[in-house]
Amino acid sequence: MESVHTIDWVDGSIEIIDQTALPSAERRIRLSTVDELVDAIVRLAVRGAPALGVAGALGVALAARRYPADQEALADAVQRIATARPTAVNLARGVRRAAERLPDGPDAVLAEALALHAEEVAASKAMAVRGAELIGELCAVPAPRVLTHCNTGGLATVTGGTALGVIAELHRRGRLGGVVASETRPLLQGARLTAWELGRLGIPYRIAVDGAGPFLMARGEVDAVVLGADRVCANGDVVNKVGTYAHALGAARAGIPFVVVAPESTVDSSTPTGADVEIEDRDAAEVLSFGGTDVAPGGAAAANPAFDVTPADLVTAIVTDHRIITPH
Repeated sequence: MESVHTIDWVDGSIEIIDQTALPSAERRIRLSTVDELVDAIVRLAVRGAPALGVAGALGVALAARRYPADQEALADAVQRIATARPTAVNLARGVRRAAERLPDGPDAVLAEALALHAEEVAASKAMAVRGAELIGELCAVPAPRVLTHCNTGGLATVTGGTALGVIAELHRRGRLGGVVASETRPLLQGARLTAWELGRLGIPYRIAVDGAGPFLMARGEVDAVVLGADRVCANGDVVNKVGTYAHALGAARAGIPFVVVAPESTVDSSTPTGADVEIEDRDAAEVLSFGGTDVAPGGAAAANPAFDVTPADLVTAIVTDHRIITPH
């Protein structure tokens, strides 16, 4: 079992796996400018809350090297990175952390970004163990069947993952009864990315359309829902990929655990509730077409929120690298 390694600092540039190319091609690309990084974030070549935090911090290191004597250009670059995507807290947080070292020079900024990189690797390992032990406690069966949504593996972090790291740890222990990966419309991060990572890890899985999840739970085919988060609010509300809320409702109705796995860097005590989070609305073309082919009549409009909010009272537990939070 080998987790993918998503983002690194290589010879003065950021190197990432281009997630838009998966699963057809595994392609690593170098990002040598702030413009290239912002474009990669916006088009989801790099995505996932922890990975975005690391990308943001490394982006500040890029900017510090590119604009060592131009404070106005540097400030503009830092702002553009921080606001490339508004919902996940890690991006802006990673940018702020690295930017605090700007007065100490480019080397100090890079050192801070690489420290965050190392911390996210350690966080994934800690969450995998803590989460696997919790799922074992919450589920009566010795090998739970889990449903997961979107992508929460090494592609969403640095390596290892959040929820998918827990699933991999259950598999390693011989305590995993099966995985259902929801396809995750409209960009299919579950079908494209999670399935690719599960296959790489040698973990058997089934892909289900998003709307099938609650019915599979009702039919007794799922013992727990395990997924990640892009922001955990102070009251325990969870902001995650759109479709999460429906899975939470299905889990509540079926009486099965709904467990969120996210590092402490995703817990945002400064945001009171999910109602206070700016939810990113993306291009309608993501819904109205796929792979360059229109799937709706010409002139059709689309609603395309990238995230939704799951109220705290639907969350059984939140597993971080430091603790287990029980919102209710």
